[in-house]
Amino acid sequence: MGEDRGLDGEAGFRHNGDMDINVAQQTDQSRYVITVDGEEAGFADYKDSAQVREFDHTVVHDEFQGKGLSKPLIKFALDDTRAAGRSIIPTCSAVERFISKNPEYQDLVAS
Repeated sequence: MGEDRGLDGEAGFRHNGDMDINVAQQTDQSRYVITVDGEEAGFADYKDSAQVREFDHTVVHDEFQGKGLSKPLIKFALDDTRAAGRSIIPTCSAVERFISKNPEYQDLVAS
């Protein structure tokens, strides 16, 4: 598997109520994956070109819906993209919606 970094940029977990949540980038699959108690709960797919990362598909699996997992998944993906010095194209509606609700990420959107 490719690079695997946790929520704080290192391998690690965050405890959220009764759930241990981890978000990691899987570079070999061009995606960020969120796990809950070690089980994959969702992912955000991307495509890289030059200095731009296009987020084109985000999924939270049915059994994990309603637990607020898309926010930490997208936040980690955008923070990691910022740290890599890339801008983004949010073709995924979930990423686009997250940015509209969190204007501190607006500067990442490629013009």
